[in-house]
Amino acid sequence: MPHFQPFTTDTLKSYLKVRPNEVKLGQQILIESPDRTKANYVLVGLPEDIGVRANHGIGGTQTSWPAFLQAFLNIQSTADLPGDDLCLYGQLDVSDLSINPEENNVDKLRNAVEQIDRSVEKIIYNITAADKIPIVIGGGHNNTYPIIKGAVRGYAQNKRIASPSINAINLDAHADFRPLEGRHSGNGFRYAFSEGHLDRYAVIGLHRNYNAASMLENMQNESRIDLTFWEDIFLKKTLSFDQAIQRALGFTRGNLSGIELDLDCIENVLSSATTPSGVSTLQARQYIHQTAGFANVAYVHICEGAASLSDGRKDQSVSKLIAYLVSDFIREHRKNNLRFD
Repeated sequence: MPHFQPFTTDTLKSYLKVRPNEVKLGQQILIESPDRTKANYVLVGLPEDIGVRANHGIGGTQTSWPAFLQAFLNIQSTADLPGDDLCLYGQLDVSDLSINPEENNVDKLRNAVEQIDRSVEKIIYNITAADKIPIVIGGGHNNTYPIIKGAVRGYAQNKRIASPSINAINLDAHADFRPLEGRHSGNGFRYAFSEGHLDRYAVIGLHRNYNAASMLENMQNESRIDLTFWEDIFLKKTLSFDQAIQRALGFTRGNLSGIELDLDCIENVLSSATTPSGVSTLQARQYIHQTAGFANVAYVHICEGAASLSDGRKDQSVSKLIAYLVSDFIREHRKNNLRFD
């Protein structure tokens, strides 16, 4: 069974690069449990690639979390991004599952994902029950299901939500709404939606080449799902990228919403499904900035990126990109004071 591994001060020191006359986030960040911290934002890592491989994808998504920490903990602590408003909680440890990197038995991988689900749900419940916002980094998009499920349980516990469901906005080339065929990175939203944990779901930037026609037809016939396509935004120009974001925000308004960003929708970012044609890093940052400013945020989930893939490709720049995205979110969310009294 996967288990939670709390972060320690000794581990933190291994990432820090201290310089005179500067204060890094890692020098001020809090390392404690969500129910004890004064921080409003709780960072947690999901370094696993089992869900991706269970969906016949390329492994490597477990590498983004430690790479992110190296970048994020060494950016500057400032008035609009203070380290002491952040709690570094810990990470999921899947080593007990004994799934080796060469394992390709889909049934075995999908059974392992079900065990990961249970552990992730508990982690997110602990954070949201303490009325903190989880910022979840790493792993595959399979984790959206237990994140939503855990957030619903936690926010219901502290009465942040009246009904047992939340909404989600997802910037992604793929809808991740594949059939209920066993758990993997391609059906997390489908499981959450079918079980009633996910109420309204808005997807921005879908690629027509990589979403099954039958899946899209089912989604388009569902009144609680809203889709916009990359081709409509950037080729046909029937709406702008900004309008697509505003449409998703309007569609999900009225309930807590998870903010999802699959890094495989960004051009040339190393991920489980790297694309040469997608949104730019600037547009990804704009998406995070705008949703942080206008959505009633339940959680933030940045996934599918990799510093190195199982096929040998490497790119450490993903670490700095995720650090930008997380810092963009925190700055804008704190400025708008949407969630905290």
